[in-house]
Amino acid sequence: MTETTHLQITPPGDGAKSRSPEYRLAVDALRGLRQDLFHDAFAYRLLPRMRVDGPLTRRLPGRLRDVAAWTPHAVICTAALIALTGATIDEGFALLLGLLAVVPVLLTMVRPVGAFWASMAATPLALPFGDPWGDWPWLPGSFVCHLTVLTVVAVRTRPRAAAWMWTLTALYGILAETLFSSGRHGTNTGPMLAVSAFVLLAVTVWHIRRHAEQEVTAQQTVTAHERSRRTLLEERTTIARELHDVVAHHMSVVAIQAEAAPYRVENPPPELEKAFATIRENAVAALTELRRVLGVVRAEDYEAPDAPQPTLADLEGLLANVREAGLGVEKVVTGAVRELPQGVELSAYRIVQEALSNTLRHAPGASARVEIGYVLGGLGLRIVNGPPPNPSLIKPSPGAGHGITGMRERVTMLNGEMTAGGTDDGGYEVAVFLPVALPDEDDA
Repeated sequence: MTETTHLQITPPGDGAKSRSPEYRLAVDALRGLRQDLFHDAFAYRLLPRMRVDGPLTRRLPGRLRDVAAWTPHAVICTAALIALTGATIDEGFALLLGLLAVVPVLLTMVRPVGAFWASMAATPLALPFGDPWGDWPWLPGSFVCHLTVLTVVAVRTRPRAAAWMWTLTALYGILAETLFSSGRHGTNTGPMLAVSAFVLLAVTVWHIRRHAEQEVTAQQTVTAHERSRRTLLEERTTIARELHDVVAHHMSVVAIQAEAAPYRVENPPPELEKAFATIRENAVAALTELRRVLGVVRAEDYEAPDAPQPTLADLEGLLANVREAGLGVEKVVTGAVRELPQGVELSAYRIVQEALSNTLRHAPGASARVEIGYVLGGLGLRIVNGPPPNPSLIKPSPGAGHGITGMRERVTMLNGEMTAGGTDDGGYEVAVFLPVALPDEDDA
């Protein structure tokens, strides 16, 4: 019998998994401390000017708006003057104490994290030159300086950095009181920690609220984009359904006529019968593929209309229905009326229908005018309505803008042009041109 000894080698990295949760928490905390307060602590980060597009600043004149953009810098300079005033109470070393109190505050505008360390270093340096019987361990100027630095750096960094700065401040205050406050009667570590905790908490709440607003704004932007995209797809689906019915009707007619054509000719030659049979087979095959490909755009509950798709000849019925709904509408036709391709007729009808529906929805009680112009190169449409006589009757419409999207899709599909916008008198105008090839161009 042979004994075999198995040596289990622990792969690198597995030891970290066996560490306790407390150990991992401490390591993550120290890593955060290093990242927030030690890594590139003196990196140059110029304080940007304030945005002036707020509800108050946007109302200011141009020159005052430019001045208002420097408000954060002015506030920091004011705090530096206050710190200077507190530091110069002791006349003997007023200049030195003033520099130790002002420099860290001004440094927050260019090197925020470095300003915190400068304030931490300046606080004990100022103690030998101040009143030995005064507050401990922060002199008046150092107190204002450090509190200002904590606030500004917390605003310019993340909430985690604010927590670390407060922790280091508390650690310094506790050590100073424990080791060097013997024989002193007044200490201000408690007031410093209480006031700074309140200020940093307010800054943290501001950070969280600002981040939440940015998230909501980003989500609203994405939602609006998705809603617009969904609306566009729905409009294209509707157009595809209608055109499917139009094209399918024409292909069915071609197949029927190709099948009946040989019977209308006495003794047709075999070549002619074969040609018509080929035309019919191709038409049936095209119709089958059309139904297979475009049939996917139909909803499960969609039923093909029994009546043919509307054309401009059916416009009078539409206008009669609109007049019954309370909209005074006038139709004007210019040019030689002629039959247009059914896709153009259908799109023109739908555009007029949607424009009048928008008038009923957004300008109740107004009058409208529909202009149809037949020109050599195509068809021109202009639907214009006047201002609503009583704007208070207008109700909010969640689907506002969807109709315009559908009209633009129809016009784009036909390589046309469209403009839509308000008129000078407060009404609305939709102008469309749908190109139509001339007969000689088709023959060519």
